[in-house]
Amino acid sequence: MELNKFLNASTANLNSTIYNAQNNVVLVIEDNKDVQEYISVCLKEYYNLIFANDGADGIQKAIAESPDLIICDIMMPLKNGYEVCTKLKSDIITSHIPFIMLTAKASQTNKLKGLELGADAYLYKPFDKTELLLTINNLIVQRERLQNALNSSVLKPIESKYDKEKLFLNDVNVIIRNNHSNEQFGVEMLTHKLFMSRSQLYRKIKALTNKSIAAYIRTIRLQDGMLQLKTTDKSITEIAYSVGFKNLTYFSSSFSQEFGCSPNSISRG
Repeated sequence: MELNKFLNASTANLNSTIYNAQNNVVLVIEDNKDVQEYISVCLKEYYNLIFANDGADGIQKAIAESPDLIICDIMMPLKNGYEVCTKLKSDIITSHIPFIMLTAKASQTNKLKGLELGADAYLYKPFDKTELLLTINNLIVQRERLQNALNSSVLKPIESKYDKEKLFLNDVNVIIRNNHSNEQFGVEMLTHKLFMSRSQLYRKIKALTNKSIAAYIRTIRLQDGMLQLKTTDKSITEIAYSVGFKNLTYFSSSFSQEFGCSPNSISRG
C-alpha cells in the first residue's frame, strides 16, 4: 500500500472538528503493518494509540487497557474481527467501548453481521483520513450524549443497545447504597465487589458518567441525601450520616457543589 495515496483528504479544518480528543486512547487491532502505519499517521496527532497485531492480542489489550475506542480489522489470525467484537461487547469491562470494524470486502452481508454483533460503525478500505476521524469523532460525541442521559435525574430515553450499561450502573448504585453506613466503603471495596481492577472500573465509570469512581460514589450519596431532604423530616445531620458522610461541613459543601444550593435551602417534605 502506498501511504500517500490515501492521505488525500483536506484536513485544514479538522482541528476545530475533532471533539475533546486529547486524552482519548484508541486501540487499533490490525495485522497489516501498512494499515497500522496509515492509521497511525491519521490519528497520532489527535489520540493516544495502542496497537495489537492479531485478534487474541487485541482482546487482551482491550480488557487490560480499557481504551476509549477500538478499531478492528475483520480478517486476522487467531481471532477474527467478528470474534473480537463478540467477546468485547459481551464483557462488562469493555461492552461500552465504541467499536469500528474495518474490511476490504464491500459486502452488505458482512456489514450487517458486524452491526448485529454490536459494532458501532463500519469502514471499507481504503478509507481517507477525514472519514476515519469524523467516524471516531461522531462516536465520542454519542458517548457524551449517553453520559448526559445516564447522569440526568430526569429519566431520558436511552437506546436499547445501552441497556447493559444501564444495568451495570444500577448494580453499582445498589452496592453503593447498601454500604452507606459502612465507614470503610470506598473505591477499593467497590472494585472488589465488581471483580474489576481499579483502572478498569475507573475507565468504565469515566466513560459512562464522566466522573471518577470516588466522585460517582459521592454523587449517589448526595442524590440519596437530596431525596431524603425532600421526602422526610430527618435533620440534615441525620441525613448526612445516613448516606455515608461523617462530617456535616463536608456534606454541606459537597451538596452545594453538586446541586448549586445548600441543604438548608431545600424545601422539606
